[in-house]
Amino acid sequence: MSKEMHQIDDDPQPRKSRFSFDGPESESEPERVRREASIDSDDAMVEERNYAGTQQEARQSESRYRGQTSRREAIPEGLVHSYTGQGIAKLFMQVISSVIGVGVVTATLFSLWMPGSLMPGNLQNRLAQAANPSQVEVLTPEAETAVLPSGFPAKKIGIVVGHRGSDSGAVCSNGLTELEVNSNVATFMQMKLIDMGYDVELLDEFDSRLKDYQAGLLISIHADSCDYINDSATGFKVAAALSETKSENSNRLVQCVADRYANITGLRYHYQSVTNDMTRYHAFSEIDPNTTAGIIEVGFLNLDQEILTSKPELLADGIVAGIKCYMNNEGVSDPGVQP
Repeated sequence: MSKEMHQIDDDPQPRKSRFSFDGPESESEPERVRREASIDSDDAMVEERNYAGTQQEARQSESRYRGQTSRREAIPEGLVHSYTGQGIAKLFMQVISSVIGVGVVTATLFSLWMPGSLMPGNLQNRLAQAANPSQVEVLTPEAETAVLPSGFPAKKIGIVVGHRGSDSGAVCSNGLTELEVNSNVATFMQMKLIDMGYDVELLDEFDSRLKDYQAGLLISIHADSCDYINDSATGFKVAAALSETKSENSNRLVQCVADRYANITGLRYHYQSVTNDMTRYHAFSEIDPNTTAGIIEVGFLNLDQEILTSKPELLADGIVAGIKCYMNNEGVSDPGVQP
């Protein structure tokens, strides 16, 4: 307590309020100013100390607040780096997810813009083989699911021996006839197919049995010209009956026979020279509509004469393998073979 305050307490005269309105008894102005100044000084010191304490408490409160709200002051430096790394990782994953999402959307739009039906058949097959190199063969189209009439002989196979019962066919300068080649190949085919469990019969060129003939398959055996045409006149040809209701069966028969016969005999598929006489073969219009039919010319009697006369059983093996491929819906190595 200040000295002035002690003096005021010791004053025998009662102190009057500064706000007293008694004029004559009020203290003189200098004494009042001195005491107010003294009191104000002490009050200022007290207020200064109170203010300082208040400021200190405010700073402590602010420090605590900052410690709760400021990441830099509240989190140790190591944790700051950890949180930063987590933030970067999260951002990276978001970017990757966005890129994947864009890729999926792009692929979907592309697939909608370019459907598989607009791509060439051979291109689709090559792409499929490239994606799966282990798949050497591509299955031929599934057989038609049309219901055959009750009792239809699906395991029966008819073989027309070209020109038999009519004429000798082409005759070569050395006496070789087309009928001779056709008969030898057809005989070997009949034996092999019977061993496989089929009901097989040989038919003449204009056999009366061809009328409404019912069988799982009918195939006619022929050979090409004895005349020299050019060096390209070598190989075999195969065609199927033109049918709106069984076109899928016909195409599959051509693919199977062409694939197996070429692989076994080594002869080339000479599809460029398939004639109207083959595609409009007379027996095709005579047989039952449910009978799938085809015709093959096993080779040229000129340039292919050696294999036609010395290896008729090999030729039969090639045709039988093609029939087995068709009947069992097996695969072919080149589904793009021209029908």
